[in-house]
Amino acid sequence: MDKVRILLLLFFSVLNATPLLAQELNANVVVNYQNVQTTETRVFEDMQNAFRQFLNNRKWTDDSFAPEERINCNFVINIEQMPSVGNFEATVQIQSSRPIYGTNYESLMLNFADRDWQFQYTESQPLEFNPNNFTTNISSLLAFYANIILGLDYDSFSELGGQQYFETAQLIVSNAQQQGGQGWNQFGSSRRRNRYWLAENFINPQMTPVRRGIYQYHRLGLDTFMEDEEESRKNMLSALNEMQEVSKIFPQSILLVSFFDAKNDEIISTYSKGDTQVRRDAYNALVEINPTLVEDYSPIINN
Repeated sequence: MDKVRILLLLFFSVLNATPLLAQELNANVVVNYQNVQTTETRVFEDMQNAFRQFLNNRKWTDDSFAPEERINCNFVINIEQMPSVGNFEATVQIQSSRPIYGTNYESLMLNFADRDWQFQYTESQPLEFNPNNFTTNISSLLAFYANIILGLDYDSFSELGGQQYFETAQLIVSNAQQQGGQGWNQFGSSRRRNRYWLAENFINPQMTPVRRGIYQYHRLGLDTFMEDEEESRKNMLSALNEMQEVSKIFPQSILLVSFFDAKNDEIISTYSKGDTQVRRDAYNALVEINPTLVEDYSPIINN
């Protein structure tokens, strides 16, 4: 694990003089069922609590996390239809964040919309999960995004540190494909924006520069910003340049799209100040990666 995280673990273990047993995720789950015409709403409240407990009470890694280190994340589940009792069609907005060293600021790591989720649920249904076998579409989806969230967090603290979690996410995809549900296969979703392609991008060797960029952007950029703003901007620019090269081969890949969906506002704010040439170079890289966002990026060079 990253040196800063290790030091924090040692500090809290000495402070509390007890083993660190907290789980890794601090997930907030919201189930929105306004689109469903039913008076039986208790199942949705039960669903919300069950999903939250599944994410927060399970041990996802072999590492120990202090309560302060748990990864903040949100799962907003919009129930679009209930074709029959116990059957649901939903979309999910998944977000996670990471604290920035030396500040109270949390940087958005993942901001992803999953639009293809069908599942079955009955009140008080137990949620089981085995990474080696498919159990339900509920546990598969929740576990998939838990591992994506963990992989991103670990990648941001150590170069390619999230590999095992992305591999687990891909294994979940492979197992879930056997039951034929939407979102798990390479075909069927527009613009390759589904679980299959998200996992594929994270473990695709040709996307490795993007993952290295995630480390450089966070650990060598945002985490050092309070110490040296200009050097941090240069390090973050190096990360953007790495991503720029990948975008020439894989324009609009889901990994790049999801990174900038989470980071655009932060990047614009970061480069709206500082050295003029660095800002210009950042602007040029960004508009090449995301040519449809030229107006959004204009404050970088106009301020």
